Amino acid sequence: MAVLLLLSPFVITISLAAVAALLGKALKEDAEARHEGSSLVETNY
Repeated sequence: MAVLLLLSPFVITISLAAVAALLGKALKEDAEARHEGSSLVETNY
């Protein structure tokens, strides 16, 4: 039980970071698809 309590903050942090990375990638791809052909797409990072 003590091990679970000690490791849970790390597991939660890593899983939330993975969710944020996937969401960011999906939103970036969506924005690029919606604005394809725009001259401002090259300025996106």
